[in-house]
Amino acid sequence: MTVSTLPEKDTNASNPLGCDAPIKKEYLVPVGKETNSSGTPETTPAAAQSKREGGQNQNRGAANRVRKGKKADKLCVRLSVGEECPHGDSCPFSHDVDGYLAQKEPDLGPVCHLHALFGYCKYGLRCRYAEGHKAQPGTEAEPQLINAFGNDIQIRLRKKQISFARTAEIEEMFKTGAVPDYSGKSNSEESEDEDAGDKRRRLTRGRIDYRGKTYLAPLTTVGNLPFRRICKDYGVDITCSEMAIASSLLQGQASEWALVKRHPSETIFGVQLAGSKAEVIGRAAELVSAECEVDFIDLNMGCPIDMAFNNGGGSALLANPKKIERIVRTMRHVVDCDLTVKFRTGVKSTENVAHALVPQFARWGASVGTLHGRSRQQRYTKAADWEYIGQCHAEAPQSMALFGGGDVMSWEDYWAHMDRAVCDGVMVGRGALIKPWIFQEIKERRVWDISASERLDMLRTFANYGMEHWGTDSQGISNVRRYLLEWQSFLHRYIPAGLLEVLPQKMNQRPPAYYGRSDLETLLASDKVNDWIKISEMILGPAPDDFVFVPKHKSNSYQG
Repeated sequence: MTVSTLPEKDTNASNPLGCDAPIKKEYLVPVGKETNSSGTPETTPAAAQSKREGGQNQNRGAANRVRKGKKADKLCVRLSVGEECPHGDSCPFSHDVDGYLAQKEPDLGPVCHLHALFGYCKYGLRCRYAEGHKAQPGTEAEPQLINAFGNDIQIRLRKKQISFARTAEIEEMFKTGAVPDYSGKSNSEESEDEDAGDKRRRLTRGRIDYRGKTYLAPLTTVGNLPFRRICKDYGVDITCSEMAIASSLLQGQASEWALVKRHPSETIFGVQLAGSKAEVIGRAAELVSAECEVDFIDLNMGCPIDMAFNNGGGSALLANPKKIERIVRTMRHVVDCDLTVKFRTGVKSTENVAHALVPQFARWGASVGTLHGRSRQQRYTKAADWEYIGQCHAEAPQSMALFGGGDVMSWEDYWAHMDRAVCDGVMVGRGALIKPWIFQEIKERRVWDISASERLDMLRTFANYGMEHWGTDSQGISNVRRYLLEWQSFLHRYIPAGLLEVLPQKMNQRPPAYYGRSDLETLLASDKVNDWIKISEMILGPAPDDFVFVPKHKSNSYQG
């Protein structure tokens, strides 16, 4: 851990949107030049690009998709670990071991992380570090992932062997007007009542006091399990899955069920659901509550992207309070864990609705609400409105904790909101993507001037966690590399604390072109995809010749 003399803190808090970060003059690249990955000046300055192309790369999915290849070209899993295949000639995978090894790509390195840690590698000959299997095996016990299902749920869904009795029950209640009201009753009181009467499946409602705990926001794509483990290493308290589409879970889509996996280190963990129909979300919530080990299930009412909004889900729900009421009441009735809700100020920036919804959420059965201080219309532009978050907090009854979120990128930001009592807790999203050690800074109330080598070690740890999660065969390593690059598209925005004239760095500040204190620090600050791939090769070995990565955004937004 590096400790250096740091600049004075910004006590004025006036940071115009989109301003340049105050980097010390000795680190700035002279006007008219920029640095390449080795720190050598080039001719076109990055800082000169005052107007960048905006928006998302719409077709990036096809470019980034991991090529799976034909089954006949892949070695049989059983044969790859020296076992006999029970399917014989009917096996769709190759049984030609010699042929497979002759055309297999070279190993990426001499050490297999799985073998070195756990003493075996389930990918056998398919492992891209297979030579490492000859080394001394490790002895650490492999942690058992929680909520890691095979195809059992898909089969039971297809055969209609899963009951959704509670969803059907609440649907009948709506017809008769006999829906329960939870106002004035704490979650712990409710759970005591239910323990005495209804013998429910793992009843966890009301067992956790969320107030004052650090909370990593659910983050699509980049909020994967290996990244959440990194944040747990830095001390975050609460983690949540990536957004799962309720209808896709009910269809048994394997990719959607993969999102609910939980690492044993995730001590307080929830699953976030998105959808627009009460019965569909109710069934998905009932299924997740019954089958998964979760502490809470979260309803997404904050997602601003067109795909969710145009289908009536995400932030579109904020325009329909009656639909929200039905969904929240339904979810509360069918789950055995805490119900939480995540939402924005409203759909339009001129029409805030959150203050009216907050007391209703508690009455409808929510334990925790999280308010992102922007409207759907604002997306991630403009500064988050923490004054309005404070107004909504004043409307929240004692039975429901209200968290706030938006633009938190330092321990100073975090404690400024907590000490002013504008919320019961703070959710951190993009700030954690840019500097996941923010959670350690929050707990220690100090700036960590983390070194470039420590940041590279963090990426190595992520790659190791990724190999445990996605595998060490060609497909697994491609996934690790892709998700590492997705994360690097945020990580490169971090400006080392020792380079700043004024602390803390703000979310909306653009870094002008600058040299780091080492070649590695300069490389880690690069906004060029080719440099990101070079970083991945330092950790995972050479990328395939045809490897392509298209970042999610055409440019990186510094508008808040």
